[in-house]
Order: sequence, then structure tokens, then C-alpha cells
Amino acid sequence: MEAQKSQFAIKFLPSLTDFAFLLPIAFLFGRMEGAQTLLGDCDTGWHIRTGDWMVANRLIPTHDFFSFSKPNGVWYAWEWLSDLLFAGLNHVGGLRAVVVLSVLLLCATFTVLFRLTARHSNRVVAIVITVLAVVASSIHWLARPHLFTLLFLVLFFFVCQRVREGCTTFAGIPYFVLLPAATVLWTNLHGGFIIGIVLVGTYGAGEALTVAFSPAAETRRRAARQAAAWIGTAFACLAASLVNPYGWRLHVHLFEYLRDPYASQHIAEFLTISFHHPMAIFFEALLLLSAAAAFWYGSQGRFTESLLLLLFGHAGLLAARNIPLFAIVAAPLVAAAVHAWLMRLPDLQVAGWLRRAGARFNELAAETTATDALPRWHVVSAAGFAMVVALLFAPAPPKRFRAEFDTKSYPTGAIEILRRDASARVFTNDEWGDYLIWRLYPKGKVFVDGRSDFYGDEFENKYIDVLNVKYDWQKTLDSFGVNTILMPPGAPLAGVLKENSRWRNVYEDSVVVVFRSSPRAAGKQASVASFSGGTGRDREVTITSASGQAITGKTQQFRSETQ
Repeated sequence: MEAQKSQFAIKFLPSLTDFAFLLPIAFLFGRMEGAQTLLGDCDTGWHIRTGDWMVANRLIPTHDFFSFSKPNGVWYAWEWLSDLLFAGLNHVGGLRAVVVLSVLLLCATFTVLFRLTARHSNRVVAIVITVLAVVASSIHWLARPHLFTLLFLVLFFFVCQRVREGCTTFAGIPYFVLLPAATVLWTNLHGGFIIGIVLVGTYGAGEALTVAFSPAAETRRRAARQAAAWIGTAFACLAASLVNPYGWRLHVHLFEYLRDPYASQHIAEFLTISFHHPMAIFFEALLLLSAAAAFWYGSQGRFTESLLLLLFGHAGLLAARNIPLFAIVAAPLVAAAVHAWLMRLPDLQVAGWLRRAGARFNELAAETTATDALPRWHVVSAAGFAMVVALLFAPAPPKRFRAEFDTKSYPTGAIEILRRDASARVFTNDEWGDYLIWRLYPKGKVFVDGRSDFYGDEFENKYIDVLNVKYDWQKTLDSFGVNTILMPPGAPLAGVLKENSRWRNVYEDSVVVVFRSSPRAAGKQASVASFSGGTGRDREVTITSASGQAITGKTQQFRSETQ
């Protein structure tokens, strides 16, 4: 009887799975800026307004309806399904509901990651590596559709590892059928679906390397069969990704996006991370462990693991926005390697104290793993998440639980002026363009916003030339009939406009200066049909010059920085 009571009581106790679920919440609201971190990029605003347009028109967008600079231009709304979901949540509960979904996606992602990591190591090592992955990935935590890609990536990775372990079906359905089916959903939620195809294909490439280098004939034959299955599944996923509103044109668009250098030269989240960033030390630690693990796996002829670590590690070094992808893939593989190293430590020819410490750690880790594996009801996880929801929806929530765009970063004070002037053709930076879409849709139109794939490189370069006050900046503004300019007080363009007789200051606060042109200064509106389509997506901050000056006048930074 006592034993039954004890087992029943254990079900209420927190487990390391609960800890993994609550990790993003603890870090987001304890160390970062909470809801305002997730809303640190106003791309969320135009995603919601896109969903609003779809609800109102019962169509999926194919042409632009946000800008006056490229009216009715061809536009691929890659994340249309996410946009619908965001719009529905915003209609029901405002930005608070969008934040709740974002938090839930992060919690689910890292819970699955911990469970996957724990399958390949003891749970002590698994939770430590999961903490590294959580903190390293926090550099790109934003309430945007890419959070779906993080969840789908860890789910695909979980399935791939299950297949390698010999479990080929779920509820009687082959995993190699479920993966293409899931790709259809992923494709319509976010353009990162290509990562799932690459992941599956990498398993095939790893088996192909085994065929090439294994000395055992039976091993080569088995690897050849597995390589064919993996590569076939990757092609099936690719075919499934054609089930989207734009068909194969979406893939052409993605290809252009991946090969175009514009984003990597001008958009902060596409740049390599600054290793002075507060979160960089966690990325560095995971990267060093991954390098050691890749070498170790390669020495054992486990080429798939080495390829995954090298491929996603390279991607993380190329762009800060890829670091969460790298962290998710690296965590289980690194944890398995660390676990294997620790298990061998007591038998190595090293100092006696080190062997004893290793043996003692392995003993405690095994006991912890056994205890943690007891069934739980995860009451703590549910209570923690419920508390976050309650605080977000409280009448007067604490600062970090206020689901709103930061009034110190966006031109809130200028909105009423713009609403009163239906003739305003506004030039501002792309991030503020996102905010104007959020606040002024459907009446207000913008010159530019965060959809750099829509506007194209030629247009974007002219826009940056205006921000940098190049010699023909006034001519560009005149050609589009711009009669209103919003700039931060410290922006170079704001300084020039204050000294220019053609423009007058009609409003100013600590965040924004509003300039209006004299009636005779307005030029003839240009058609931008000649501007080519672009390739980048979801900018966070545009860098206007090689020196790294941001268009907002701030130094280059990412929204997930801590105070």
C-alpha cells in the first residue's frame, strides 16, 4: 500500500522533461524581455494583416496589397497558412494570443529535443546539452512563422533517428510515408520546409559514404538499400512540397533566395553572429563539442552524424538565423558522443581522481535517469504554462508579459498624423514599414517593408541609397511621389531633411521625426515594373552600409539580446 502511494505521489513531481518544457519560459521571461522579445520584430504585424486580407477576400495572395511603390506586384506569401493562424489568434485574443502560440511552439520544440537527446545519452547529459541548445537558439526567438520550422525540424529528426534504430512505422503507417505527408503541412506554414528535405537527404548521403568506404561487403549492401530508401524519401518530400498555392514557382523563388547575396550583405539576421553577442558563448561551446563529435563519429565510420554536424554547423556560422537549426540537430548527436566519452573515462589511462570522478558521475547519472524515467503527469509543466497565459491576459500584466510592440522602437506618436492624412505617401525604413502595415492596414500603404523578396535587389539598393543620402536621393523620392518621411532623430537622412527647404518638420518626439514636403515638391509616381524580383525574406534590421550601420540608427543587434 505504501509503495502504491509513493508511486502515485511521484506522478505529481517534476521531471527533467518538465524542466525542458519550462526552460524557454524561464529564459524568455527571466533573462530576456519576455513578450517584447518575441515581438521585437514587426514582421509579425504584416503576417497578421496578410491573414486578415485572406479572411476578408477568401483568397491566398498572389499580388501585393501593402505598398504604393509596387502596387499589385507579384508576391509569394510563403507562410500563408501561418498567417491565417496568426490572424485568427489575433482576432480572438490580440497579440497576447500570438505570443501564447509562440511560447507553446518553443516549449514543445525543446521538450521533443530533450526526449530525443535522452534516447542517446543519460538524462543528466541530455538536459545539460538541451540547456546549451535553448540558450544558443534564443538569438532568433521571434513570434514569426519560422518557429514552426524549429518544431518540424526536431520532429523530422526524431523520426529519422527512430528509423535508423529499426522502428519503421507509426500506428501501422510507414514513417517514409508520414514524412512526405508532413512536408505538405510544413511547406504551407513556412519556407523552411527545404531543411526537412535536406535532413532526410543527408541520411541518404551518409549511407552512400558507408557504401563507398566500408570494407565489409554485407555492410555495403545494407547501406546501399538504406541509402536508396532515404534518397527516395527525400525526393518524395520534394514532390510533396509542390502541394502549395504557387506550385514549382515557390521552389524557383527559394532557389533564387538561397543564391542571392543581398540578404547576407544587408540584413542583420542573415549575417554571421558577432562573437561578442551575449549568447555567442553558448553557440561556441556547442560548436566546439560538435567539431569533436564529428571527428569521433567519422573515425567510427558513422558518416551520417558527421555530415549532419558539419552541414548544420556551417549553416550556423553563415547566418545567425541558422543557429537554432544547428542547435537542434547538434544537441542529440553531441549528447550521445559526450555520454560515450564519459562511459569510457573510468577505463582510460588518466589520473586516478579523474577516473573515480567519471565513475561516480556515471553512477549518479544512471540513478537519475532511472528515477526520472518513472511516469509523471507533468502537472508542473501545465501549471507553469497556465501561469504564463494568465499573466499575459492579466488586466495590468508585468512589463515582460505585455504583448505589444515596443513604443521606444516604433513611431507610435506619428500614427494619428498619418491617419488624418489620406494623401500621405510615406517613406520610412523597412522595419517601420512593417509597423505602419500593422497600424494602418487596410487604408495605409507603404514604400517598403520587410518583404525584400518582393521588392527586389534593384529597388532595395535605391532605398538604401536614400537612407544613406546618396546624391540622387531626392530624385528617387520624387519619382515615387513621396510626400512624407518618417525617420529616427539620429538618422543621417533626418539631419539632411532638417536643413532642406523642400521639407518641413511637422512632428518630432524621442523616437521619430515626421517631415512633409511642400506641395510643389511632390514628383510623378513611378512604376516599378522594371525592378527585378528579390530573394530575401523576413528581414529584421537592414544594414545600410558595409560598416554595419542599421537603418534605425542603432548599432547592429538582434532582438533576443538581453539587457
